[in-house]
Amino acid sequence: MLTVYSEQLLKAIARIAPGTELREGLERIMRGRTGALIVLGSDKTVSALSSGGFEINADFTPTNLRELAKMDGAIVCDKDVKMLLNAGVQLMPDASLPTNESGTRHRTAHRVAQQTGFPVIAVSASTQMISVYVDGQRYTIENTQSLMSRANQAIQTLESYMSRLEQVLSSLSSLEIEGSVTLRDVVSAVQRMEMVRRISIEAEYYVLELGTHGRLVALQLEELRSHTLPGADVILRDYMPASVDQATISESIAALAALEDKDSIDLTEIARACGFGTLDMEDSLSPHGYRLLAGIKSMPGAIADRLVAQFDGLPSLMAASIDELRAVDGIGEQRARIIRESLSRMAESSLLERFM
Repeated sequence: MLTVYSEQLLKAIARIAPGTELREGLERIMRGRTGALIVLGSDKTVSALSSGGFEINADFTPTNLRELAKMDGAIVCDKDVKMLLNAGVQLMPDASLPTNESGTRHRTAHRVAQQTGFPVIAVSASTQMISVYVDGQRYTIENTQSLMSRANQAIQTLESYMSRLEQVLSSLSSLEIEGSVTLRDVVSAVQRMEMVRRISIEAEYYVLELGTHGRLVALQLEELRSHTLPGADVILRDYMPASVDQATISESIAALAALEDKDSIDLTEIARACGFGTLDMEDSLSPHGYRLLAGIKSMPGAIADRLVAQFDGLPSLMAASIDELRAVDGIGEQRARIIRESLSRMAESSLLERFM
């Protein structure tokens, strides 16, 4: 299952991305082969956990951070990482707080982050790794070269999956028009959508962690996301019974997102998560028409709902005349023609692509 990080952790990752003063200071600490324990925030709770040390109250600079890290004890900054408040501090968090860390510095960082709610950074002198603790989560910062390689791989994979998704959706449209859709076709489309969603979020994390070094990756990701593709909720709404409400669809989407990675490629598991577990993969299904209607520009959701209710399925909707479309509340002559012509173009385009 794709790990979802809290907003506070994402903000902490952005603060230590390449190009920031904090990241420069941390890299200087690692080059000096020393460790560090840094609390990004201060309040009464942090003060109550602190013993010894001395006040600094100096502007934050990479050089100052590096020099203070040479001494034993933790460093405390303000929450905006603009000021260095204290150094040489011994932190004494509640020892009963759970942690699976083994080293003293990392155990302390984990517990202080839990007890104070502030991000805490631990730099390991032995492994030369940076770890940030927020909301009970630990995030290990990778070196820029390795991260860039993984980010580029994620972008290439996303591009490939989006291309394949477009093909799957085009094939689904043709099958819908022919009236030969099976559960396998529907679940295959949903599975591709979920994979695209997961890879896109993973690429987002890489862009965030790369900071200024990730500008080109960010542009590539933005370009890929500019492609207009429907979400899994549109597919589910199209094939679930008309009586199913939005809350049920949202529950199915949440169940889909909660699948482990190994299950996200299993069509049976996808079908079960989406609420189709009682059906066989080769069972025939008939769409309501929401997805194709969503492809018509300036189509209000309320009008789409009325069309689906009036014609009770895509086959009847595709066969409807302009006069029949005009009989639906809210549809005049012009809109009826747009709907009729748009659906006809979709049918022609889908069938041509299928047999070319």
